[in-house]
Amino acid sequence: MHPAFSVVFFTTATGAGYGLLALLGVLAAQGFVPPDFWLGLVGMGLALGLISAGLLSSAGHLGRPERAWRAFSQWRSSWLSREGVASVATFVPAGLFAIGWVFLGRTEGWVAVAGLLAAIGAVATVCTTGMIYASLKPIAQWHSRFTLPGYLIFSAMSGSVLLNALLQGFALGSTILLAGCTLLTSLGWGWKVATWRYNDRLEIPTNANTATGLAGGTVRSVEWPHTEENYLLKEMGFRIARKHNARLRQITQVLAFALPVLLLIAAFTLRWPYAALLSALAAIAQFAGMLVERWLFFAEAKHTVTLYYGR
Repeated sequence: MHPAFSVVFFTTATGAGYGLLALLGVLAAQGFVPPDFWLGLVGMGLALGLISAGLLSSAGHLGRPERAWRAFSQWRSSWLSREGVASVATFVPAGLFAIGWVFLGRTEGWVAVAGLLAAIGAVATVCTTGMIYASLKPIAQWHSRFTLPGYLIFSAMSGSVLLNALLQGFALGSTILLAGCTLLTSLGWGWKVATWRYNDRLEIPTNANTATGLAGGTVRSVEWPHTEENYLLKEMGFRIARKHNARLRQITQVLAFALPVLLLIAAFTLRWPYAALLSALAAIAQFAGMLVERWLFFAEAKHTVTLYYGR
């Protein structure tokens, strides 16, 4: 698949934003995060800012962005429509939670309820995003048991690393949170490696014979459908060289997983503000690495429509 940057940024930014929003909603409601004005302003501003930037970026991939509102009407059958509905609905409790925390200085009562509802909405939205790709049977690399859990793991991972950087910046960090970030990042690393191994060994059952229903012999095209590249080939038939693929996987593992883990472990041994600096660097490195990981997620996917073009 063609890895359009608008969609790459959308999945990366919203994943981190919803992960941070969910953690803030749960922890603030439980009293683990103080109702501080600047902490709430920066934390909710970062979470909602990432979500909004990602959603706006996704509109850049639409052929007719002015018709995007029509997608909301197909929520009964379309995961893309359900994602849109869930993302907009989540802004309601998230907005109330932000108002109560930032302007009223409260994280209990109805503000805590709004925070929990925002967390539920964030998780639901990430699930719908993951199901957009997991439900696509023509793309075997996505239609697997790894896709949906991967979206949830990466969202929790990036959200926790952002939360740690946020709290460390306000001198509110804890060893428990650092340990949780390290474990989630290690889990995400293992899940990504397992996903790559599964995809590399994947034997796609569909070929020109099964697609045409002509089981006897070997089916081949006498003449190609087009003499030059068209929209389908550019979008669905994108190919990446093996050497570039291997190099980008290495970059992903270093930036998204290995370097953040090392920085978080180093933060254990240091006091503020050095621990805060390392935590911020871990969040920045991981976000950059997840951009590369999302690019590969699209670039490595193969749509069965390319069989029609002899690929």
